[in-house]
Amino acid sequence: MSDVPETRTTYKRVMLKISGEALMGDQGYGLHPPTVARIAHEVKSVHEMGVEICMVIGGGNIFRGLQGSAQGMERTTADYMGMLATVMNALAMQAALEDLGVFTRVISAIPMDQVCEPYIRRRAVRHLEKKRVCIFAAGTGNPYFTTDTAATLRANEMACEAIFKGTKVDGVYDKDPKKHADARRFDTISFDDVLVKHLQVMDASAIALARDNHLPIIVFSLDEPGGFSGILRGEGTYTRVSD
Repeated sequence: MSDVPETRTTYKRVMLKISGEALMGDQGYGLHPPTVARIAHEVKSVHEMGVEICMVIGGGNIFRGLQGSAQGMERTTADYMGMLATVMNALAMQAALEDLGVFTRVISAIPMDQVCEPYIRRRAVRHLEKKRVCIFAAGTGNPYFTTDTAATLRANEMACEAIFKGTKVDGVYDKDPKKHADARRFDTISFDDVLVKHLQVMDASAIALARDNHLPIIVFSLDEPGGFSGILRGEGTYTRVSD
């Protein structure tokens, strides 16, 4: 256990969803260890606040199922390959977190007992109660579902109070702020508006699942040092997607 005193925060249990590309750093492919370590420090700072943390990491830095199927590969096979990529990213994050002294469990929807635990909901909940970070890998274990949907599913199963979606920008905009100087950022926006306006927050099935279960999504910049812990302390810039 850490000697750092716990800080008062709004949330007791949260889901952190990040893309596989977030682990690439400035590289065009794969894992960038200093970037993985930086994100692990962000997670540790929130863990030290007494918050129970679930994580889902995409696999796009290694293999993206949709791209594989677009190039002629059978979609189901491509999606399973993408699930395996998420396991690799989860193991890398586990190594970085445990190097910082944060006890972590990788829990896979596809059984692979030699490297991680199978998904058993009650066991995962117990890990969280024991203040271990749980990284859910291999998506939902089914093709045709994204890691966004997996994150929303696991967040509901784990009774998380919010999903924190770490991105390259500090919230949800009406258009790409990197391409359009007049892009407008939303402080708050409804699930229905996200779906109607086709805003790239999460895929439609993830947004609908969050909406149906009244699970808010907090979109923030993962590149902002201290951004994750800052929002939990009531600071920083972000967009809240909710009912």
